[in-house]
Amino acid sequence: DKSYGGLIEYLKGLQAIGLRSVMLFGVVAAKDAKATPASAEDTPVIVVTKLLRKSLPELQILLDVCMCEYTDHGHCGWLRQVDGEEVIDNTSSIEHLAEIALSYAKAGAHWVCPSDMMDGRVGKIREKLDSNGFTHVGIMAYTSKKASTMYAPFRAA
Repeated sequence: DKSYGGLIEYLKGLQAIGLRSVMLFGVVAAKDAKATPASAEDTPVIVVTKLLRKSLPELQILLDVCMCEYTDHGHCGWLRQVDGEEVIDNTSSIEHLAEIALSYAKAGAHWVCPSDMMDGRVGKIREKLDSNGFTHVGIMAYTSKKASTMYAPFRAA
C-alpha cells in the first residue's frame, strides 16, 4: 500500500506530544549509476513530502540530499573514468545534487540537507534554489545533521 496512511496517523500521534519536524531519507529498490530515482516524481521521498505538506501542514520537513541511496554503485556522486579508474565526477555530481534539491523544494521541503561530501555542493544548491524561486528553503549543514538526534539511527547501524 503506497497511501502512507499509517505513517500519517503515526506522525499525528507524535505531533500531539510535541513532534515538530521529520527528516526523510530515500530508500528505493530500483537504482542506477546516475541516481535518477532521487528526483523522480514517484520516488517515495517526494510522494511522502507532498502528502505530509497536505496532511500535517505544521510539520517541518527536512530531506536528505545525497545520491548514495539511489546509485547502484553506492557512491554519493556520478563516476567517470580517469586512467582506467572510476573516480567521482565532482562537477556533474554537484549539478545533479542541485537538481535533486530543487525537486525536493518543489515537493514542499522546508529544508534540504546534503550529506554527500562533494566540493561546492552547498553553493550550487543555493544557486539552484534561489534562481528557481526557493530562497525560503533552508540548507542544513551535514555537521548539524550528524550531531542531531535525527541521525541517531545511522550512528547505531
